[in-house]
Amino acid sequence: MSRLLAIATREYWAFVRTVGFWLSICLMPFGLLMAIYASGLAEKTAPPPTLAVVDLSGAGYGDDLAAAAREDRPIPTLVPAPGAPFASPADAVRSLRPFLSGARRLPGGAKLDAVALIEGTRSAPALNLWTREIAEPALEARLADALGEALRRNRLADAGLAPAQIAALEAAQPKVAHFSPRSGAGEVSLRDRLPSYVGFAMGLMLWSLILTGAGVLLNSVIEEKSSRILEVLLTSASVPEIMGGKILGAAAVTATALCVWLGLAGAALASQNPVLAGDIAGVLFQHGLLFYFALYFVGGYLAYATLFTTIGAFCETTREAQTLLGPLMILMSIPMIFMGQAIGRPDAPLIQALSWFPPFTPFLMAARAASGPPWWQVAGTGALLAGMVGLELWIAGRAFRTGALSSGRFDPRLLLAGLAGRGESA
Repeated sequence: MSRLLAIATREYWAFVRTVGFWLSICLMPFGLLMAIYASGLAEKTAPPPTLAVVDLSGAGYGDDLAAAAREDRPIPTLVPAPGAPFASPADAVRSLRPFLSGARRLPGGAKLDAVALIEGTRSAPALNLWTREIAEPALEARLADALGEALRRNRLADAGLAPAQIAALEAAQPKVAHFSPRSGAGEVSLRDRLPSYVGFAMGLMLWSLILTGAGVLLNSVIEEKSSRILEVLLTSASVPEIMGGKILGAAAVTATALCVWLGLAGAALASQNPVLAGDIAGVLFQHGLLFYFALYFVGGYLAYATLFTTIGAFCETTREAQTLLGPLMILMSIPMIFMGQAIGRPDAPLIQALSWFPPFTPFLMAARAASGPPWWQVAGTGALLAGMVGLELWIAGRAFRTGALSSGRFDPRLLLAGLAGRGESA
């Protein structure tokens, strides 16, 4: 045990004492804040798009679309369509296409970014949206909604309703309330939804921390193998002590980074919204999410850390390790697809079945924690996860020495020989 702790301490201080480690920890939240600020600054400083509305329906729908466009963000600059009036929709497209492609400019040198071309009749209008850029989903949705609202008003007017009656109908909105037996007050509030959000965040955090720990373990093992330090360690410590020390040291490194990031995030949230910060803290302690997080974090981290350590022992370079990690990364990406569904439908048969698959268990069970899964599911999935960790440690213990003493490219036959206890050297 003393040698294991000594190896873990060495691994920990080897990373923590470096300037780059603390720079990366401090620069990550700073970079995130700068990215958020820069994205907002980019939107504010970008020139507003130019939009031309061409109404060939003769029903006045152009005014409705122009009014809706002024409510969008960023607010487009409405310009008259160059070359108007047009004899037909085809004539309008033929005249405006050079402006949209950039071959011609509007008076004053501005570019034409979008054209809302309305054709059809008063009772059956159609909107053709032409844009300079292909991706304009927000503008398309806003103009389509505006045209639909205008068509509904016209049909109500044609049915004999007065403008005041139409306005009253549009202003009428049903009162919708969400109730659940799981809510203490009956009506579901943000405080009731917090456990689901926190559980989802825990799954994402575990996924990111596993990747962080993977980099630490791989670099450490590969570096020490290439410099023959692993061979020296094998003469003075057992394989379980070496592997346990490395995994524990990497876990301490990631825990340090996690504590710093959570501390900064908690301080920022407490200063901006102390009520929400208190609610999150209450959810963590009252709903037992900390227990879930500790259980599945430890199990998931050990499961994947053992794989990363073993892979590193059989690799001479980081590039070679990346090729072996490809299938493992695909496996880790699968639960990320289902984590969102695990929040809304935690009892779905597929989600429950995937939760029993140990490589997915830590992520999906963390996301399902807020729904209060039955205790037998928690115990069963935890036991399966522990069994997988034990099996991995047994396999890794037999293969690690073989990989550490080998040289050259990865050879599956060498791995099988190590599992059989026959591969002590390359």
